[in-house]
Amino acid sequence: MKLPDLGLYGKSVLRLADLSDAQVTGLVDLAIALKARKLAGENLVDPLLKGKNICLIFEKSSTRTHCATCVAVHDEGGSPEYLSSQDIHFGKKESVKDSARVLGRMFDGIMFRGFKQKTVEDLATYSGIPVWNGLTDDWHPTQILADFQTIKEHFGYLKGLKLAFLGDGRNNMANSLMVGCSKVGMDFVDVCPKELAPSKEVLAIAGEGAKRNGCKIEVSHDPVAGVAGANILYTDVWASMGEEAKFQERLALLHDYQVNMAMVKNTGNADPAKLIFLHCLPAFHNNETEVSKECGALEVTEEVFESEFSKVFDEAENRLHTIKAMIVASLAK
Repeated sequence: MKLPDLGLYGKSVLRLADLSDAQVTGLVDLAIALKARKLAGENLVDPLLKGKNICLIFEKSSTRTHCATCVAVHDEGGSPEYLSSQDIHFGKKESVKDSARVLGRMFDGIMFRGFKQKTVEDLATYSGIPVWNGLTDDWHPTQILADFQTIKEHFGYLKGLKLAFLGDGRNNMANSLMVGCSKVGMDFVDVCPKELAPSKEVLAIAGEGAKRNGCKIEVSHDPVAGVAGANILYTDVWASMGEEAKFQERLALLHDYQVNMAMVKNTGNADPAKLIFLHCLPAFHNNETEVSKECGALEVTEEVFESEFSKVFDEAENRLHTIKAMIVASLAK
């Protein structure tokens, strides 16, 4: 496979804000190509990561990021090694700086999933090898690339579409979607209560991209007006990992921001050809988890989650292909 030159060889991906517009769209297109390559079995003939060893450092639990990274590396002939916070001295008996310098001499790249953005930045600074951000409290670039792949596969394009995110408007998903949309020319509306509005810093970063690409970045505290004209409805859990103590407070704040069929109709695009629903998962959409047994559906109803609008499992699968694209772009010549 002839790889496109995205200018990422030997480099880390810590925030979408650090990438050029062309690099973001290029990674999406590379993910689509790698997906087709896997379906054709070409990865078995000419593996792109043969001999590469990838370290996964996960402070937070994970289903999609963990599995997607392991399968992505195996697919292309590499070897992944998973390390939870219980497996190493990372940040406890040994500093992040020292751990990074040790791991950098043994591995070819590091996928990090954890809490502080500074931790993944320190890993990149001191390890001397590419580091990919699989989620921090501030940013989630691997997820947004999978979202864009899913959107492009459904609509055939990105520029000119409108995405409305409903919920906690200043969490890592809202931040990353806002910046990502500005880089690919998609209109973005952060539909959230005033108490959970995005920071001025993130709005400024997204605003710069929006000027370049002729799209709009907006914040709306009116869930009905905010979703009007949307092609993508997106939501996330109302209390992220580490914020469980704020659960009851979030229930009160976000009750009116639930994605339900009324919200779908409010877009004015209630046709699967014009509208899709996305969620980064896990989702509280029924009474089959410990949380939702007590509260029922939260950020999205079962009716929407299981509807023809929902592309959440296409989106989940695409985590594999976009994570693979990031690793390949950094390590394969």
